[in-house]
Amino acid sequence: MTLRNRIDKYLGITLVVIMSVMVINVLWQVFTRYVVGTPSSFTDELARYLMIWVGVLGAAYVSGKNMHVAIDVLPQKLSKENQQKLSKVVSLLIITFVFLAMVVGGIRLVYITYILGQHSSALQIPLAFVYMVLPLSGGLIIFYKIADLRRDDE
Repeated sequence: MTLRNRIDKYLGITLVVIMSVMVINVLWQVFTRYVVGTPSSFTDELARYLMIWVGVLGAAYVSGKNMHVAIDVLPQKLSKENQQKLSKVVSLLIITFVFLAMVVGGIRLVYITYILGQHSSALQIPLAFVYMVLPLSGGLIIFYKIADLRRDDE
């Protein structure tokens, strides 16, 4: 099993676990609000943070599977050789953007929130842990795109 396949497997399992916890959390919130009569105080915040993690890690997962939304009008009009060149240029642009926005920007965000000691209001967890998903997911996207570039060269 290659490294990429192992990462795909563990990332998929992680997404299923996060989504399952989110469903249970929301069901608990509905139960405590409508059956018990006093809504749980932490469920709204936990659901929000889990949704962030699912969305951002899910973007890395679909990037690795090449299942992301794409407009393919231009590539269809190009020759096979030019399609490959365009694919490489797009991958390099994605790597550059993700590195600058998600990795560098994400690390700065994590660092600033950690230094400032910001905590969530209900869960009292450091917000740096919540924002850690940005550089993590960015690193995964860059890994997948570099692997795609290497595969195209072979």
